[in-house]
Amino acid sequence: MNIRDNVSDLAAFLAVARAGSFTRAAVQLGISQPTLSHLIGELEKRLGLRLLSRTTRSVSTTEAGERLLRTIAPHFDGIEAGLVALTELREKPSGTIRITTGDHQAETILMSAVDKILPDYPDLNIEISVNLGLVDIVAERFDAGVRLGETIAQDMIAVRIGPDMRMAVVGSPAYFAKRRVPRTPHDLAAHNCINLRFATHGGLYVWEFEKGGRPLNVRVEGQLIVNNIVLARRGALGGAGLAYVPLDYVEPYIASGELVRVLANWCEPFPGYHLYYPSQRQPTPAFALLVETLRYRG
Repeated sequence: MNIRDNVSDLAAFLAVARAGSFTRAAVQLGISQPTLSHLIGELEKRLGLRLLSRTTRSVSTTEAGERLLRTIAPHFDGIEAGLVALTELREKPSGTIRITTGDHQAETILMSAVDKILPDYPDLNIEISVNLGLVDIVAERFDAGVRLGETIAQDMIAVRIGPDMRMAVVGSPAYFAKRRVPRTPHDLAAHNCINLRFATHGGLYVWEFEKGGRPLNVRVEGQLIVNNIVLARRGALGGAGLAYVPLDYVEPYIASGELVRVLANWCEPFPGYHLYYPSQRQPTPAFALLVETLRYRG
């Protein structure tokens, strides 16, 4: 089988498999749906295998299709990356960079970089997708993600973009007017704590403490459960309970007296945010510009 006779058919199959839809894939490829269906049919005919299972609502890969997808996808991605890398010949960075991140790092770090870059590069687009759960950046077609340094997989390139961080347990003066101040994390069992639910697995975040190099994880309980730290902070300010959030996110409120910090000696510094991306990624001028703008130099 001559590979040159199959490139367009393989590209068509890859588009349908990733889109999960003939309609969306046809739009992406700029061809009609009947033409796309014909290409897939010809490929299946030559291979003597059914690659896609079609229903009235969806399209999915068969076992043979999944094997083919795993085989060809890295090669097509490599070709695409090589073509994109040719934009180095242009004077200014351009294209779209997609980043997945959490709300805290988006607000405190990424948006500052956006403010610096976009006005000077009108051909550059940056898409920031806020997601509390962990995202597979390769599968979801993101160029990069932002996580705490200690949570990044070893097969990723990680670039430090922020200082070490500390967490803070905070509550309003009105809340503490009715309850005793906790002296150790174990005392949180007697407090109304604001829980944070991760979207990835649906579980509640365990509050992580450390003192003298000894870690202590505590599962807390309370009346309020939220899925982002903005609401956790808002709940603490309103007296709904104690919140466990990044210190820099509540420092102004601590300084003003609107929030009271407790258990400070149990919240030691830890590695801050890093930008991470696949080690095999070929950086474009736009991506290189973003990395250098974000790189932490403190």
